Amino acid sequence: MKVLYVSQQHGPHDRRFLAAIAEAGHTCVFLCTAPERVQAEQLPADVQLVRGRVADVARQYQPDVVHAGPLHTCAWQARTAQPLVAMSWGSDILYTAKRNWLAGYKTRAALRAARVLIADCQAVVDAAAELGFDPARAVIFPWGIDLQRFQPQANSPLRQQLGWQDAFVLLHLRSWEPVYDTETALRAFLALAPSQPQLRLLLPGGGSLAPRIHALVKASGFADRIHMPGYIAQDNLPAYYAAADLYLSASRSDGSSVSLMEALACGLPALVSDIPANREWVEAGEQGWLFPVGDSAALADKIVAAMQNTDLQAIGQRARQRAEQRADWAKNKLGLQRAYELAVA
Repeated sequence: MKVLYVSQQHGPHDRRFLAAIAEAGHTCVFLCTAPERVQAEQLPADVQLVRGRVADVARQYQPDVVHAGPLHTCAWQARTAQPLVAMSWGSDILYTAKRNWLAGYKTRAALRAARVLIADCQAVVDAAAELGFDPARAVIFPWGIDLQRFQPQANSPLRQQLGWQDAFVLLHLRSWEPVYDTETALRAFLALAPSQPQLRLLLPGGGSLAPRIHALVKASGFADRIHMPGYIAQDNLPAYYAAADLYLSASRSDGSSVSLMEALACGLPALVSDIPANREWVEAGEQGWLFPVGDSAALADKIVAAMQNTDLQAIGQRARQRAEQRADWAKNKLGLQRAYELAVA
């Protein structure tokens, strides 16, 4: 099968999808709408990089399947190319389409044109159904992770490096963008810092809210208890999970979060916002806990409860089990073939 894969970037997720397409024996043509972002040396040998308008490339290469996402950008641009497998990136339909009229219009147009929708969680399918898409034409699979790379570790050199061996360490890995509500997570930590001297926060990353986040940290007087290394390389992620006692995400909207899956796979209890996609991964008291969206006081209370919980090890074991059951990319990537077969049926 010849697959035209269309994306607006060449990030880690794209590289995994391209590799999976090539590994399945398909001929793959990759059209990146921002070609300056492509790192050619990271392309699988069997993937051909092309440039041009989606419609023109589709006419030239005559693919059996056009695989394109996000919905309001690449899938919309590919709406005249058939058969179209539209892939949601989660926030496109759960967040952007609801807050921007033009993005919503393009999302609906892409869904009307799509023969199949690839979704990483039920919440995405439900949102598409609200826009008129037939759920029977959706293929759901979490994008998944490498369970060998992300697994529990007994020791943490990073904790030793920071001098945090006896601390209770929180980890927030989401981008500093409004949708991920980094400020709520930070405010919960700062509210507890005076009364919980053993509490520490790993806060890597950056984003449009960086000036606000840095100002809050500077004014708090607790900057020495917050590690802010900036963006960290993918290869360094396991070290951060190993250094933490509790994973935090205050996201206001999300699909199946890859960082949440990674945390669970590393045996890390998760304390996450109570949104539909997170509820697909975390059951209260089983793999972690949920807190109301945007409520830093409730989050702070849950952090204290987690610190006092004597069952954290068992919760971490159940977190790992959940990841093994549902987050294994070696299994989940087979969903691509199901989507392609449904598109050409």
